[in-house]
Amino acid sequence: MKTHTDVQIIQQDGKPAFAVLPYENYLQLVGQEADSDVYIPHEVVGLCIEKGLSLIAAWRTYKRLNQVDLAQRMGITQPALAQMEKTGARPQKRTLVKAAAALGVRVEQLVE
Repeated sequence: MKTHTDVQIIQQDGKPAFAVLPYENYLQLVGQEADSDVYIPHEVVGLCIEKGLSLIAAWRTYKRLNQVDLAQRMGITQPALAQMEKTGARPQKRTLVKAAAALGVRVEQLVE
């Protein structure tokens, strides 16, 4: 934040209850950039469309990793990764964070 005056404190019963801050500051706090576009390479999109792969499986294939290698990078088992890669699977946020880190991509690039 630039200064403390950028924040508006809203009180309830005489106690701070909410803080209102500029949107750009909020994005910084949650680790996002304003106007950040999510880029997914054409090859990854092609794997999703042509082979029916999930985004995680398509990124893994694009990065030339097998399931065992990616699972090891994530600290999970290969069968757990296979379940996560199924089309329509909805992995938890923390699992997506692990997958993104292991693949070297942003979480937003793994969410359909």
